[in-house]
Amino acid sequence: MNELNDKPRTNKTMNKLKKFLMTMLLCMLSVSLFGQLKNKPELEEDFMDMGFGIFIHWSMDSQLGSVISHSMVGASEDYLQRYMNELPKTFYPDKFDPDEWARLFKLTGAEYVVFTTKHHNGFCMWDTQTTDFNIMNTPYGKDITGMLVQSLRKFGLKVGFYYSPEDFSFIHQQGHLISRKGPMTQVTENAELFEYSKKQVDELFTNYGKVDFAFFDSFSKKNLVQYVHEKYPEIVVTRGEMNTPEQKIPNEPMPGPWETCMTMGTQWAYKPTNEVYKDGGDLINKLIEIRAKGGNFLMNVGPKPNGEIPIEQEERLREMALWMFINDEAVKNVRTAPTQIKDGDLWFTKAKDENTAYVFITNQPEWFKGKRRLFYTESIRATEETEISVLGQNDMVVEYSPTNKPVSLFTQRSHNLEISVTRAQRVYNDKIWPNPIVVKLTNVEFVLPEK
Repeated sequence: MNELNDKPRTNKTMNKLKKFLMTMLLCMLSVSLFGQLKNKPELEEDFMDMGFGIFIHWSMDSQLGSVISHSMVGASEDYLQRYMNELPKTFYPDKFDPDEWARLFKLTGAEYVVFTTKHHNGFCMWDTQTTDFNIMNTPYGKDITGMLVQSLRKFGLKVGFYYSPEDFSFIHQQGHLISRKGPMTQVTENAELFEYSKKQVDELFTNYGKVDFAFFDSFSKKNLVQYVHEKYPEIVVTRGEMNTPEQKIPNEPMPGPWETCMTMGTQWAYKPTNEVYKDGGDLINKLIEIRAKGGNFLMNVGPKPNGEIPIEQEERLREMALWMFINDEAVKNVRTAPTQIKDGDLWFTKAKDENTAYVFITNQPEWFKGKRRLFYTESIRATEETEISVLGQNDMVVEYSPTNKPVSLFTQRSHNLEISVTRAQRVYNDKIWPNPIVVKLTNVEFVLPEK
């Protein structure tokens, strides 16, 4: 009798065990599939085509001219209380003109702009329902993120949001020590912070129309990245999904997509004193090198607390604008040259879908208008269909020099290609423009130089 009664119990136990194992298997499969969510390849290709973007680091601590957010680490309780409670009361960017920003960024040739919606300090630059520590509770009282997004779209620029899942004000409120390396600073370890971050991300990605890019700045963020991939599959995640070198350029080409982000000076946010800026030519050369190596260049701007872009930064943006106005064809819709990316002072990119080479001629600071120079490379071989031109020039005239014939020429020799070009276009009043010119060569072969 007991044996008969035990059989149903055994079957029932086995069924429960099977259900449990099946549930666990489905969970594991779900996690496995969930963990494989990535950026859509076609969207990454579009990102690689763009080449150049603008980064904006701006928060209410720009009033102090300090490092953005990080002064909270190691700070006294008195400092933290004044930082979180007093600084918002004086943040009043009354000179902020989002149309003027977008107009200037568009002029630089940038295709997208990434804005710091929330840095590590936790101060939100949008109208959020998740915390009172936001732009609406300042004397300015306007949704800066929404205003900027509207202007970026007006001028045809793609929209990217920088968002820090690390939130110093939030973990301080929880009673944790403020530290980027603290165990409760990361959304992968702090469940309450993860839920908070999801609510904020949902606001950002639903309240402002289509967002193109997301830049998640924290040491550990896989769960948040996967949440975004699952819920917002049309958003390309840059940091968190691809290599994003900070303040440096890789030594060698890397398979794309990847993106270098870099400051014009020594600090991401506005630094009113003790700042040293890179000159415009240096920034242009960095863009050339990054594109030759297959990456995008995200160049940073740190606005003043009143909303203006510092004149030193505007000057460099406009120098980039002039160069890109002439040469953006060599920067956009290009890929790494398949054989060699550099030969002496010459850098190369290749048109994405054609055998067209763009040759960036660098380090020619005293090249006077109307003067011809010769350059040589073993990395490119001309064919019978090859044509040559200098971007921005018509190769027909040099101003005030009617006998000067600035026709671009090439000669294919057995061991190298000779490029003969004139800097014919008058770009600066003093007739010496120190920045690189770009030679376009169509229908070429890319070859490895003989050793």
